[in-house]
Amino acid sequence: MKPLLIKVCGMRDADNVRQVEALTPDMMGFICWEGSRRHVSRLPDYLPETCRRVGVFVNPEIGYVQERLKTFRLDLVQLHGHETPEFCRSIKEEGLKSGRALQIIKAFGVALDEPFPHTEDYEADCDFFLFDTRCPTAGGSGRTFDWDVLQNYHGHTPFFLSGGIGPDSTDRLRSFSHPAWAGVDLNSRFETAPALKDVGLLTDFIKDLRE
Repeated sequence: MKPLLIKVCGMRDADNVRQVEALTPDMMGFICWEGSRRHVSRLPDYLPETCRRVGVFVNPEIGYVQERLKTFRLDLVQLHGHETPEFCRSIKEEGLKSGRALQIIKAFGVALDEPFPHTEDYEADCDFFLFDTRCPTAGGSGRTFDWDVLQNYHGHTPFFLSGGIGPDSTDRLRSFSHPAWAGVDLNSRFETAPALKDVGLLTDFIKDLRE
């Protein structure tokens, strides 16, 4: 199995960005949605240089995504709403126009007692999927879903596991297996306050996960 990709999401504070970047995550996420307590309303004073930058959007206007692509110099766009495959394709095309090989992460809410999301139509236009706990808001619940439901995913697009992963999740992650599993998305359970990550907790978790 390839080493898991580690994405730390919900970043905002410049000093915290520097501290988390030193832990060498593969990706760092900035939430570009006003409905989130981790919303990044303006360009932080520092952006990571050694990991890939992800902009997280919920049902955005394409012009807003274009603006954030330029100002944040994004490498990936994560779409966490009801965006269509056509919209995902159009965002990727916007990246090509600006000379960036932009990748798309499409998020889906998952629940054990509901039909598994229809991901098939997105396969051609997305580079990753992200499976999160289904909730009334667009993620950020801090709750974990039953990962056994992912046995219903038979697609080829690699996915991130999200939703309530915390410092106590390493053993469960080690026991989880899926041929398309690519990485983990870390956020609220590693925070001391919204958008402020506990560097000590992340340090220990990342070290344990990479051993």
